Amino acid sequence: MNDALELLRGAPALWIGIAVLFGLSIGSFLNVVVYRLPRMMEREWAAQCAELAGTAPAPQPAFNLATPRSRCPSCSAPITALQNLPVVSWLALRGRCAACGVAIPARYPTVEVATGAIAGLLAWHYGFGAVAVAAFAFCAAMLALALIDFDTQLLPDSITLPLLWAGLLVNVWGMFAPLQEAVLGAAAGYVSLWLVYWGFRLATGKEGMGYGDFKLLAAIGAWLGWQALPLVILLSSLAGAVIGIALIAASRMGRSVPMPFGPYLVIAGVVALVWGDAIVAGYLRLLG
Repeated sequence: MNDALELLRGAPALWIGIAVLFGLSIGSFLNVVVYRLPRMMEREWAAQCAELAGTAPAPQPAFNLATPRSRCPSCSAPITALQNLPVVSWLALRGRCAACGVAIPARYPTVEVATGAIAGLLAWHYGFGAVAVAAFAFCAAMLALALIDFDTQLLPDSITLPLLWAGLLVNVWGMFAPLQEAVLGAAAGYVSLWLVYWGFRLATGKEGMGYGDFKLLAAIGAWLGWQALPLVILLSSLAGAVIGIALIAASRMGRSVPMPFGPYLVIAGVVALVWGDAIVAGYLRLLG
């Protein structure tokens, strides 16, 4: 075991290659999470509503992240292990179901490639060790949250809250910030957007964001510390303005159409994780 660890530590290219392959596999799992988790939440809400109404919920087959097996949404043909290899299977099938020929969305291999690229970047940036693994766990969870929020305007507690606690735990060893700064970051992240929410609501009578955004920024603060929050808020606002205007122009949506803020927080959080210190240092050099 020690020999294998020493080999990875002394061979950066091998470490990065393994990280990319691992990231591709995790990307395949993230596709499952993004598709199934919101539907699992809907089932849970329906069961709770039935319980409050005093009626028995209708029996339904098991549905979670592991059950049932992946199937084609068009013809319900089971997807075999060979048809479920990240990226390779999609290319081999030419982006179509092997049974019915219906097109498989390009988003699936795109998520897999993106996750693999993130894993490789982090392995290169941090080198071999626990910090790179922890950073990848953070980024993978953030990617899942961004996609779910983009699709459904939901930020599930089942991801945001464990992500928050994980940030505090990894910073017990000061991986990304001293523990005191991580605790303050979690509190400040939540409270800052809570104040924005209520200020906007009192001024306009409308809700400008959801409570999931508070929890997401709290999780980012727990990982990166309170000092990273101004940069995260600035970057997320810039990303929201640029991407939001582009989406409105491209789809000709009205300004009244709600747009999720979570994906922009995710972009800002990942950028701050990897390049935050360099961005702040560059800004201070410009001021000097």
